[in-house]
Amino acid sequence: MAATPETLRTPELDARLVDEWRQLVAEDPDGSWFAGPDWVLAWWRTVGAGQGGEVAVWRGPDGRAEAVVPLGVGRLRPHRRVPVAVPVLTLLGSGPGAADHCGPAVRPHRRAEVAEWLARRARRRTLWLPNLDPAHDGLLPSGARPVARSACPRLDLGAGPDRLGSRDFRAANRRAHRRLAAAGVAFEWVPPAAAGPALLDELLRLHRLRRQAAAGGVSSFGADRLPLHRALLAGARPGCGPAFQVARRDGELVGVLYGFRWADRFAYYQTGWDQRWAAESLGTALVDAAVRNCAADGVRVFDFLRGDEPYKYRFGAQDRTDTGWLLPRGAGGALLGLKYRLVRAG
Repeated sequence: MAATPETLRTPELDARLVDEWRQLVAEDPDGSWFAGPDWVLAWWRTVGAGQGGEVAVWRGPDGRAEAVVPLGVGRLRPHRRVPVAVPVLTLLGSGPGAADHCGPAVRPHRRAEVAEWLARRARRRTLWLPNLDPAHDGLLPSGARPVARSACPRLDLGAGPDRLGSRDFRAANRRAHRRLAAAGVAFEWVPPAAAGPALLDELLRLHRLRRQAAAGGVSSFGADRLPLHRALLAGARPGCGPAFQVARRDGELVGVLYGFRWADRFAYYQTGWDQRWAAESLGTALVDAAVRNCAADGVRVFDFLRGDEPYKYRFGAQDRTDTGWLLPRGAGGALLGLKYRLVRAG
């Protein structure tokens, strides 16, 4: 029988525990920004405000955290036309807000214990673990099955940015940068803890304009998400948190790329740019500038997150696959299982 962990039911955690949680994620070679306290707790206070949740903590003999599992109660609809939503036990920080590479922060020797505890917690309620990184497969309770997969391309920057993509692609990027420079467009990297909230407002404006220009373009990144990202910005520390690649012309922002620096990784989250510069490949140049600045700053992995858009592979990205796992309980769980079986069959 696994030991019972300490359970906390508030996002206002002790600063020492928050630091220990960060350390657990940082020491994991597959650790993700979205699995750490900066994202999870900001999400719980904003997007997930009012949602019941708990943070389970296992401690070692020295009192330090050895495993942290943030869980919440969410609701999933079996179908968009079905008005009834099924209650599920899920990961805090997943769902609305678009988190990838989710999962608990657990030292290897605690994994079996955490999996057993999860199975007990999910005895009477369906367990839904979305967007789990492959490194977390060993934490799954018996009976959980994969029902959804997302390609998450990423770049290995170990060889340097001048070795990414084909020779023709790199040459095209150099030409685009020369054209943009001749037109007066300048690029600037804004590291964590150096940006103000006005930059988020500009990102949202440019993102909306870009989506409007795309036929049928829709996005979940809207004004309702700003409280979350302002909270993330407020909690940034040097070398850790939201960072921006910006492009300006005559003092006007014409492009913004937004993501999260964590340890030796950067997660590219969202972008927006002025469509008047589409012919000059501003969107690709923004990514290229971000990749180069990240490499210069010691980033080892540039993560494009979910989505198999072709431009990611032109940079030379390789897929890492997130998986959604379902442990169904009762009639509601059976409905959700049917939903995903039909999606996969279609």
